[in-house]
Amino acid sequence: MISKEFFAALEVLEAERGVKKEFFLESLETALTAAFRKIHGEAMNARVKLIPERNQIKVWSYKTVVENDIDIEANEETGEPGFTFDPDKMLTLEEAHAIKKSYKVGDVVETEEDPKDFGRVAALTVKQVVTQKIRDAQRQQAVEEIEARQDQIVTVRVAKIDKGIMHLEIPGSSLEGLLNEKNQIPGQTFKVGDFLKVYIHKLKEDDKRGEIYVTRTSPQFVRALFDLEVPEIGKGEVVVKAIAREAGYRTKICVHSEVANIDPVGACVGNKGSRINNILAELGGEKIDIIPWSDDPLEFVASSLSPATVIRIEANEADKACRVIVPNDKLSLAIGKSGMNVRLAARLTGWKIDVKSEEAALREDSTFQEEYKFGENK
Repeated sequence: MISKEFFAALEVLEAERGVKKEFFLESLETALTAAFRKIHGEAMNARVKLIPERNQIKVWSYKTVVENDIDIEANEETGEPGFTFDPDKMLTLEEAHAIKKSYKVGDVVETEEDPKDFGRVAALTVKQVVTQKIRDAQRQQAVEEIEARQDQIVTVRVAKIDKGIMHLEIPGSSLEGLLNEKNQIPGQTFKVGDFLKVYIHKLKEDDKRGEIYVTRTSPQFVRALFDLEVPEIGKGEVVVKAIAREAGYRTKICVHSEVANIDPVGACVGNKGSRINNILAELGGEKIDIIPWSDDPLEFVASSLSPATVIRIEANEADKACRVIVPNDKLSLAIGKSGMNVRLAARLTGWKIDVKSEEAALREDSTFQEEYKFGENK
């Protein structure tokens, strides 16, 4: 009923698209069985078998052998249900013996059916199943390719912009990238045809439907940009210890190196600012503070408030809380617009930070047990 050209086509699909023919056969058999039963009776027990080595399709119906008198009433004492003889699914023992004497109750008798009037329906079913399976296989291959690039940056092309959502072409993938407004850097605009970099998070189950949400606002996007631009990070010679970000405005990134002759901040900046400038261009001018890591938490807090200078820190290390004293004319710089600088410093270090001007600090009593004066010994 199915020609050898059909089975040859499965071989071609396997060779050209990497979709193994076994991927199709089980689904085809299930779909063809349902189609056969739709034509010849839903109550029928039937199965369809594709035999590629013979270029054949076989259809069998099967029935279970039961006692000759099978009408059984429900057992009132035990509550067990009764059942009635069903000629579509059962053969009496007498009928079974007419076929073969060795049959006994409980055996399954298969009969090869003549799939008449089944050709057109079978062909349509095959077409639908193969088409869907090709789509499924392509989507799965695309998902696997994207999964291999999770937590990485990819360069994509803007294919369409609809209601603020960018639809992106991901090279080498049939999946569509979606960049919604929440994941776009404030102030940046792109048009159809533009190329841009996006960050791929770990895939969610919903992403496997053929769409994948990507981002440019995650702190990990900036971390991945540094991975691309700073070879020392890729080699493990410079380590990103922490990162805090308010997309479109400011990022603070803390770096460290155990290699004696490597300046981690200088490595990130690059010769004449070449590396950091490439990152800034991708971020549309978002400010970036590169902070050297210190195992002294108070020194780390002081550095995190860059570009402001710190006079001293009064700290309660048990509560990871501190009061930072800055020159009177540097208070606004230390706090930042709408508190952004101190807020990012707190996220970066994990400390609660209260910034005070030198004048204000003199008017207040300190409740902190430790004091760190910069430029002096502790």
